[in-house]
Amino acid sequence: MSVAPGWYIDPAEPETRRYWDGEGWLGAPIPADATPPEGPPPPEPPSAPPATPEPATPADAGPPPPPVQPPAYGPPAGPGAPGPGPYGPGTPGPGPAGPGAPGPGPHGPPGYGPPFGAPHPGWAGPPNNPRPHGLPLASFGTRLGARLIDFGIVFLLNALVNGWFVWRYLEELSPLLREAQRRAQSQERSTDPLPQPGEQSGMLLVVILLIAAALWLAYEVPSMAATGQTFGKRLTGVRAVPIEADQPLGFGRALRRWSTMGLPTLLWYCCGLGLVLQFVDAVSPLFDHPLRQALHDKRALTVVVQVPRNAPRPTPHDRADDSPGDTP
Repeated sequence: MSVAPGWYIDPAEPETRRYWDGEGWLGAPIPADATPPEGPPPPEPPSAPPATPEPATPADAGPPPPPVQPPAYGPPAGPGAPGPGPYGPGTPGPGPAGPGAPGPGPHGPPGYGPPFGAPHPGWAGPPNNPRPHGLPLASFGTRLGARLIDFGIVFLLNALVNGWFVWRYLEELSPLLREAQRRAQSQERSTDPLPQPGEQSGMLLVVILLIAAALWLAYEVPSMAATGQTFGKRLTGVRAVPIEADQPLGFGRALRRWSTMGLPTLLWYCCGLGLVLQFVDAVSPLFDHPLRQALHDKRALTVVVQVPRNAPRPTPHDRADDSPGDTP
């Protein structure tokens, strides 16, 4: 998910603000509390290299010495030709830059970003293994374990609240299920249609899905907004944090994050389409590099990190302003 160009707080230096052009930082930073100008900053003029003064030639100095010829790197061309150079016959010497020639030094020329292998600005670690806010990314197995724990808790809540509706729904389907089981056991190849479900089966299924989605929302969104952790994430030691700062998500971001994975529950009614969408969202961190973001993380601009067991949990009053200017 790309971020629109504009002036944003620099994650590496939160007290400054810089211009984001959609691909990288542009121009010099300004104080965070200063009013940014309209549009991008003006380009900085290139600094001219200092002029090297030419040594003065004394008036009584003789003619300049003849230019030194480069040494020959091959065998002598004939009688009287100079001998081979100091590198020996057929040995290439230092020549002009060309294909395969070594490039600039480890830091490269100015204006081309950090060198290969340097850490992302504000994040410790190489680009292929970033550490957002100094914390390692959570592995897929740890995230899956946390999600299974949360699903188990939501399932128990559904068994308590949704149990009666599920029982009524199965009663509406019982004629169809019994007839299908009878034909399978007797190996009957009848062309007669199976009995239709009861008239209330469709309405009961909608009610069951609505209650299931509401219970999931009530379980996950408030806790994620306050601390970035559900009960399952707390047990496995992972936390969801915004990309730009280590702070609580806030209700709006937590709701956007949940809606991507929770609202498809209502589409289970459509031949299980919602289940397919949720499966794609669940496995998407396996194919996202280097931040291992799921689709719901990309929508909410969050990452899931592994936190130390004794790390203090963020409190709601630590949440920064959610204004667009503070979210790159």
